[in-house]
Amino acid sequence: MALKSTVFKASLNVADMDRHIYDDYNLTIARHPSETDERMMLRVLAYALHSHELLEFGKGISTEDEPDLWLRSLSGEIDIWIDLGTPTDRRLRKACGRSKEVLLYCYGGRAASIWWNKNRDQLARLRNLRIYEIDEEATLALAALASANMALQCTVQDGEIMVSTATGEQVLVTPRLLN
Repeated sequence: MALKSTVFKASLNVADMDRHIYDDYNLTIARHPSETDERMMLRVLAYALHSHELLEFGKGISTEDEPDLWLRSLSGEIDIWIDLGTPTDRRLRKACGRSKEVLLYCYGGRAASIWWNKNRDQLARLRNLRIYEIDEEATLALAALASANMALQCTVQDGEIMVSTATGEQVLVTPRLLN
């Protein structure tokens, strides 16, 4: 019997001083059985960083032809494709061909560094691709914030993100631009 996704609810308050966006979002997040809290919380972080009324979560980790998050225009064109982890260069090339802008948030410490060193030259040619690395300490701290019903405040300023909970826990995330 196949395992079902676990559903999480997040009340997300975003104060993005870099983009001048201040809004509240009520998110329903389906965590695939093979997805970790670390990865799920990174999806929430990416949502906060690119918050928009049309931004959506993709169908999930097991869906090859959709990103983790995407922003589609009203006519269905993909404006922003957001992936997490260390995908194949083939997947990123395909995403760059389908979308105006592709963003990748890689994580995983040493594994992410090895992936980047292996793929750096091939990916540098993709002009609409930006790759950020999220520090392993930050992603593990984000994972510790995961709960079935979350109230999160994300403050974005000068490229740094402070994620706070209603209970006073805080995690500072500083994405490092690789490409």
